[in-house]
Amino acid sequence: MKPVRQFLRLVTINIILLRHGLDEFIFAIHFFRPLEFAYKLAPWNWFRRQTDSRAVRLRRALEDLGPIFVKFGQMLSTRRDLLPAEYAVELARLQDRVPPFPSEQAVAIIEKAIGQPVNEAFAEFEREPMASASIAQVHAARLKNGREVVVKVVRPEIIRVIHRDLELMYILAQLAAKYWRDGKRLRPVEVVREYEKTILDELDMMREAANASQLRRNFENSEFLYVPEVIWDLTSTNVIVMERIRGIPVNDAEALEKCHVDFKALAERGVEIFFTQVFRHNFFHADMHPGNIFVDPTHPAAPRYIAVDFGIIGSLTPSDQRYLAENFYAFFRRDYRRVAELHVESGWVPADTRVTDFESAIRTVCEPIFERPLREISFGLFLLRLFQTARRFNMEVQPQLVLLQKTLLNIEGLGRDLYPDLDLWKTAKPFIENWMHEQVGVKALARGIRTNLPKFLEKLPATPLLIHEMVQKAANDNLTINYQARQLERLEQTLRAGQRRNGLWLLAAALGVSAVLLIDRLHGGEWLGLPWISWGLFGGALWAVVASFRR
Repeated sequence: MKPVRQFLRLVTINIILLRHGLDEFIFAIHFFRPLEFAYKLAPWNWFRRQTDSRAVRLRRALEDLGPIFVKFGQMLSTRRDLLPAEYAVELARLQDRVPPFPSEQAVAIIEKAIGQPVNEAFAEFEREPMASASIAQVHAARLKNGREVVVKVVRPEIIRVIHRDLELMYILAQLAAKYWRDGKRLRPVEVVREYEKTILDELDMMREAANASQLRRNFENSEFLYVPEVIWDLTSTNVIVMERIRGIPVNDAEALEKCHVDFKALAERGVEIFFTQVFRHNFFHADMHPGNIFVDPTHPAAPRYIAVDFGIIGSLTPSDQRYLAENFYAFFRRDYRRVAELHVESGWVPADTRVTDFESAIRTVCEPIFERPLREISFGLFLLRLFQTARRFNMEVQPQLVLLQKTLLNIEGLGRDLYPDLDLWKTAKPFIENWMHEQVGVKALARGIRTNLPKFLEKLPATPLLIHEMVQKAANDNLTINYQARQLERLEQTLRAGQRRNGLWLLAAALGVSAVLLIDRLHGGEWLGLPWISWGLFGGALWAVVASFRR
């Protein structure tokens, strides 16, 4: 039954693509190309005219295909290294809104997860959901102690639906990789694998709760960002209960204006929050679209952000974090040569890249954006040009930087809405400089000593004995014994091979001599003496060959 369901789902996908006039995506795959001519001759295609762009039609098709494909399109919108700019911009408009599932099902899931009826766990529970998305929906509730909370419950059967659609995505990706002319460059199978990891992580509410708890601890007592508290006693793998927050959606400019919120301060604080998460905490909210960000207008001159939905969190390795900071630092100082060198040092571009050429290309892309307000800068166009430049030098966007890129694009969107005149570079530069000073210099040295001192003290008692053993081995030439043994083994192998070659030559020589003696005997020649001489020579040569192989 499973192959039948997959086939029917695949047929449904193709019908939806055809309905939206996206037959070129189907017939771009070589496997389906023989059917293209027959399809275009069909009567319903004779007078069909498409007024919308292919990007718009693709967005609408993904919305019709369902929530899993909607989230896939949202993820694709962040991969501007793979998509043309118009597709990335259009897919970013995908809305993750689906009808809610019945409240009876939600209540049943919650009661099973918390092990008690909702009327015992909560003083109040609103059966009508506050919000509904592809993965989960949210209900408002009140605890017995009077505290307001929200209950997020994962959709029933969502895992089965996700696995079904992922299997089909893999099939389509494999076909595209094999038959589509751009399949090798766009790496569709790797894209689907990346999406699979992201969406499966979002299904685990315990993981989301842990992310929220860590982020709350990072910004404890912060005046810039507030993270609601997790109610751990009522949280499980498919249900999360959190403190309910009150705030204004960050994209509701009219409501923010009524509260006299300082938009400039709000925009600058958003930038600082981003760089704090990435460089100071190395733990950043990677789904900062307007639906997940609210504003606390209690202090309009110093507004505070409130974040929700912590299913997608990003972090960097220490080396990537450092290289990224140095890249930002070099960008801000317009040191394009250093940017090019860092890309080579980090392995992001091949080691044989000509630094001068790469430097010139980076300068061409970056120089026009400096000293201009955010409203005059298109980061979408900037990133597109940067990735096009990178492809010329065989650079592939690092997977670990994709979530960071997505977050940066969200920050750009928020900045445009809040304060279009914000100079992103001017706001971020002092933060990056301070971070660099903390990482290099006396402070960094002191922090390194403090971090590694316990390990050093742990090893210290055994250090004199280790040094003594090493000196003894060096005195007895034991330090090189492994190397010498390997050398002797290679030498022995070489000698054996040489002996075999010599044996073959001796065999050939013996056969040659025997042939001469045989011919001599056939002609009755007596100048070599008795016949036993020829047999003796042949036997001696044969013995030498056998002996050489036995060694």
